[in-house]
Amino acid sequence: MNAKIESIIRVHADWPGGLMPALHAVQHHAGYIDQSLIPLLADTFNLSHAEVHGVISFYKDFRTTPPRGPIVQVCRAEACQARGARETLAAATAAAADMAAVNYAAVNYAAVNYEIEEVFCLGLCTAGPTVSVAGRLHCMVDAPKMTALLLSATKPVVDTPVDAPVADRKQPSPDDIIVYVPRDAAALAWGADRVAALFDAQPGVRVVRNGSRGMLWLEPLVEVVTPEGRVAYGPVSAKDVATLIEVGILTGAAHPLRIGSVDELPWMQRQQRVTFKRVGVVDPRDADDFVAHGGLVGLRRALSMQPGDVVTEVTDSGLRGRGGAAFPTGIKWRTVLDAPGTEKYIACNADEGDSGTFADRMLMEGDPFSLIEGMIIAGWAVGANDGYIYIRSEYPDAITAMRAAIATCEQRGWLNGPGSTGTVLDSGFVFRLHVRVGAGAYICGEETAMLESLEGRRGIVRAKPPLPALEGLFGKPTVVNNVLSLGTIPAILADGAAAYAALGTGRSRGTQVFQLAGNIARGGIFETAFGITLGELINDIGGGTESKRPIRAVQVGGPLGSYLPVDRFDLPMDYEAFAAADALVGHGGVVLFDDTVDMAAQARFAMEFCAIESCGKCTPCRIGSTRGVELIDKISAGEHHHLDTLRDLCEVMADGSLCAMGGLTPLPVRSALAHFAEDFSAPERALI
Repeated sequence: MNAKIESIIRVHADWPGGLMPALHAVQHHAGYIDQSLIPLLADTFNLSHAEVHGVISFYKDFRTTPPRGPIVQVCRAEACQARGARETLAAATAAAADMAAVNYAAVNYAAVNYEIEEVFCLGLCTAGPTVSVAGRLHCMVDAPKMTALLLSATKPVVDTPVDAPVADRKQPSPDDIIVYVPRDAAALAWGADRVAALFDAQPGVRVVRNGSRGMLWLEPLVEVVTPEGRVAYGPVSAKDVATLIEVGILTGAAHPLRIGSVDELPWMQRQQRVTFKRVGVVDPRDADDFVAHGGLVGLRRALSMQPGDVVTEVTDSGLRGRGGAAFPTGIKWRTVLDAPGTEKYIACNADEGDSGTFADRMLMEGDPFSLIEGMIIAGWAVGANDGYIYIRSEYPDAITAMRAAIATCEQRGWLNGPGSTGTVLDSGFVFRLHVRVGAGAYICGEETAMLESLEGRRGIVRAKPPLPALEGLFGKPTVVNNVLSLGTIPAILADGAAAYAALGTGRSRGTQVFQLAGNIARGGIFETAFGITLGELINDIGGGTESKRPIRAVQVGGPLGSYLPVDRFDLPMDYEAFAAADALVGHGGVVLFDDTVDMAAQARFAMEFCAIESCGKCTPCRIGSTRGVELIDKISAGEHHHLDTLRDLCEVMADGSLCAMGGLTPLPVRSALAHFAEDFSAPERALI
């Protein structure tokens, strides 16, 4: 046995739930997980061979054979479908087959084998179709671009790595002109690293890698600090830099790409930023910058209060879970605080897999310290000394950002690290934070499946009760909140519950970070108080379709959300209004489709997605979704008498499924049937 691989496995032996991190480490080192390692893995983690094999086979990321060549992931989720992802996937498959057989001698390429994989979200939902080639993201990849993109997979990456910012390699001077270039994954996909490197090569320039301001159609968005403030230009490509330097960008000079002050743009003026107030403003790797912009104020106040009073503050704010279920955060925290026992946990669900949602990613990449601060406050409030952040594997930049921020916090005494003997800000409170990485299972966005994965098992949904607040991670009381919920906590503690509760409408208090995606002209992050209408978001803020064609449908709330027609655009964006319309706000994702969309195909995809991503524990979800695909195929073949059976199946799935995966999959199907019935009675055609 390879001694290096054995040592990699043994390192994780004492980690709680260490099997998953060990599998990731082995695959990172070797490229795959040799099945001959199963006995060692079983022995190390005190599991049976079958249990280890079961974990490896459950998660799509883990492979037991070496990849044939570069791995190409094509996003097939709804936001990318709205911009032609089906054609891109077909083109990738065809081009890969062609290139495996042809020797491109004229351009010095030998025949190459590719692993073509479909994924259901890469988190760049505003500029699809999105493709990852050998781990590098690319936006707006239509079918004609695929061959050139596959050829690029054989070339070495020459741009500056995301985790080694160019600015760190120059000695800064107080007289430097500061240029901000985002390190957000969307900006990186548009070439922000190369832009940053070119600016950094200029004498007297210091490049700061900030997060994105949220106007993703303008990325990379470059900001220059001038005596009048930060002046923005965008979108800036590498080929634009020389011209911008020549005309005087470093003094804020005029140029066709000049936008002016970001804060004065209508897009920003109409927002009420609470959770995202620092994103795009600060350097996410600079703890001093974080503190200078209000960081730790909420934590210091919380540590001066009794834990129960902190919970009361969160309850009074009206904050509800931003992960989709919208359960009152304070009630969940109170349950964990009052639960018996001294061992409790905070679990942050960063498995943001819904198509059209990317706010968690952007917060982790653009302001990771705020999430850490929120988790420390949660730990203090309920009596937990350990927190876990479960991040989906499709977010490598967010993983890097969180690990870097945690290391900084440990060095500064904001967190306890390995061998640490101090306490958080010398308060007497001990809190440790751990990052765990998912492995390509959408179902692990469900809280109990996530807990199973954190414990090193297959992501199978647990029956409830018991609730995770009473018997959660490792059987102990656990707060499970999503990134936006925990990232909002510092502002609530800093400004007071009343200030947050003053925003919003009805029982939907505070702000929601809406994510505008799909076939939309101006896609990105828009944070505002609940109550804005769907039409305002789509038309006034988003600018309608990117294709300039008429709008036909919008899906709100991810792949389990309803499809709504234009005549429902007067709906206010709040939980109760959407529930009354048989829809859900969910995580705040809004995916727009133009009039070329086939709604029967979208309904079929909802069932197909459920069939692929179901954990398999309950029959209505596991079998019902497969039958749903079959029924829609029959209906599309002209057998319209199956429509009633499809409606009955939706009822069974909604009422009988163990969790929201099967229980909410009927929402997009039912809404498509209700609002776009003509697509189900159209002449016979194939749906793919």
